[in-house]
Amino acid sequence: MDLIEAIKARHSVRHYTEKPIEPEKIERLKLLVAECNVQSGLHIQLITDEPRSFGESLLARYGKFSKVKNYFAMIGKKSDLLDERVGYYGERLVLEAQRIGLNTCWVGLSYKKIGSALDIGHDEKLVCVISLGYGATQGVDHKRKAPNKVSETSIKTAPQWYKQGVACALLAPTAINQQKFKFSLHDGNKVSVKAGLGFYSKVDLGIVKYHFEIGAGVKNFEWD
Repeated sequence: MDLIEAIKARHSVRHYTEKPIEPEKIERLKLLVAECNVQSGLHIQLITDEPRSFGESLLARYGKFSKVKNYFAMIGKKSDLLDERVGYYGERLVLEAQRIGLNTCWVGLSYKKIGSALDIGHDEKLVCVISLGYGATQGVDHKRKAPNKVSETSIKTAPQWYKQGVACALLAPTAINQQKFKFSLHDGNKVSVKAGLGFYSKVDLGIVKYHFEIGAGVKNFEWD
């Protein structure tokens, strides 16, 4: 499964089975976590076989999560760019998990922070977590905005790579499916994207930027 296929196949999953994640898949994800941390300066941690974060949380039950024992803890040093970096590199982990047959869900509030399971520095922040495991289902798709609703540049006259980038961005998970972002094309190959107002909109920004890169191809444009 390539990344485009993973984007199309992946949906948020809140209910998981008891099936454990195989050691080789855990190791593969740990290697990617380490790579992402080096590239981003984040302190992402893969937490396995730890049921308390969701099992002891009233919010988790309210959010209809069940049997969550594994998750990525999205941690980094406090800065203006932290949320965006969390979104960008977290989605790399999400799509890799999908490629190897696992399911995920971005979780902003519906969990309990278990301090003994995490390593958080005094200058760091836990932004969110991403649940991980074998889903009881593969999730369901949600309604998406039309491409022209998330682009200030006319989709009709835009180059094909830009259209493909926007199409992939529209398949990105966003908080409460809000899709509050706007792309623009400048000077032929320079692309900008703005985050709207809303819950976790800066995290969403990082996620949609990663999706846009996959759809458009990083050789076709520059971020403005």
